[in-house]
Amino acid sequence: MPPNYIDKDKPLETYDWKEIKKHTDRKDCWIVINDHIYDVTEWQHKHPGGGKILGHYAGQDATGAWTAMHKHRSVVEKYMAPMLVGRVSEKQFEDKPDILALQEDFDQLRRHAEKSGWFKSNPLFYAFHTAHIIALEMLAITFLWYYGVSTVTFLITSFILAISQAQAGWSQHDYGHHSVFKSNKDNRNYQRFIINVIKGVNVHWWQFRHNQHHAKPNIYKKDPDITLPHLFLLGDHIPKLWGDKKRGNAPYQFQQFYFLLFGPMTLLPIYFHLEVLYFSFKHRDYFDFGLMLTCFIRFFGFFIPILGGWWPAFGMYMLSRFWESFWFTLVTQMSHLPMEIDFDQDHDWVTGQVIASQNVTPGVFNDWFTGGLNYQIEHHLFPMMPRHNFDKVAPLVQSLCKKHNVPYTCVSLRTAISSIFWSLAKSGRIWHEAYHSL
Repeated sequence: MPPNYIDKDKPLETYDWKEIKKHTDRKDCWIVINDHIYDVTEWQHKHPGGGKILGHYAGQDATGAWTAMHKHRSVVEKYMAPMLVGRVSEKQFEDKPDILALQEDFDQLRRHAEKSGWFKSNPLFYAFHTAHIIALEMLAITFLWYYGVSTVTFLITSFILAISQAQAGWSQHDYGHHSVFKSNKDNRNYQRFIINVIKGVNVHWWQFRHNQHHAKPNIYKKDPDITLPHLFLLGDHIPKLWGDKKRGNAPYQFQQFYFLLFGPMTLLPIYFHLEVLYFSFKHRDYFDFGLMLTCFIRFFGFFIPILGGWWPAFGMYMLSRFWESFWFTLVTQMSHLPMEIDFDQDHDWVTGQVIASQNVTPGVFNDWFTGGLNYQIEHHLFPMMPRHNFDKVAPLVQSLCKKHNVPYTCVSLRTAISSIFWSLAKSGRIWHEAYHSL
């Protein structure tokens, strides 16, 4: 259906896809939503989700991403009205009835999920989740204070803090996707409290990275989570391309081994800290930077007196981030790294999300351990759905994929983690063989 603000009696200019695909530059950017064309060139730097996400869909149909990532679509449509430049003369994939059928069935599935109330959250679920995050941090402080400082208590405390921080990471992720409250403002405020105050991270930095990931998962040069070619070459196509062109200076054939060094061991303790600082000052985001400081004031205010100095407290902080980094990296990478990684093939929304995502067997521990990201496929198809409802929609998504021959992957937690290293080894081997071939 066309957006409700469009005057149906007003004639609109029509353009074919050949013309639309000419407008893919930052200074000339068109996107298509519900068969209507919008010139978002001037809107990019104002877009709340970041300008890059619009550029990633330049000259393409963004209907799937737009629908999935906007809760109050009727309000958003009003802001889009001045950007309307015309209508598409023919539907995308008009010559591919199988894709059109998949899109129609998925639209029906989304409507069924909305009517069934699966986009409504259970407040008690998130209240208990926040409470257990705060309780774990208090437990860590109390435990170290009560039992005193020793090697054993130091290690145990750091691990309890890591659990609290990891769970806070999953919690802020829920608020960041507007899956808890009806109001976007309420979701953003609660996310800011969790990610800025409890975790010491800039909320806008998270938005900037994560929205790109959701818009184009596993797309080289569009998904920042997989675009690290000077350290890792991922998938099958890109390593072959770089090898054939004799590109790359890293020993990619060993990347499954040094992944631990440049991934879990340093990602949160070092790289993310530096990137967040750089982002905050580059964008002059001083308010959120100030909120971030409250996290460190709280942490060191508690632990310097207990541990008897700055350096032991700093060691506690870094060690807890070290444990958390392993947890975070393995959970996030096991869902995508083993899946298809390539340049943008302009897939339809369902296919693009499913082939880039891998589920992990559901269960009480797995659901908690992964923050609901073991339902990665459902999360990517319905990013605003509360995680406690993924189990309801998952069987229908599986049936949809089976009907339309879209591969739906679900493995055990152990298999998912090991598949990170197997996929890295495979990609490195592809590059090495191509690089050294005659």
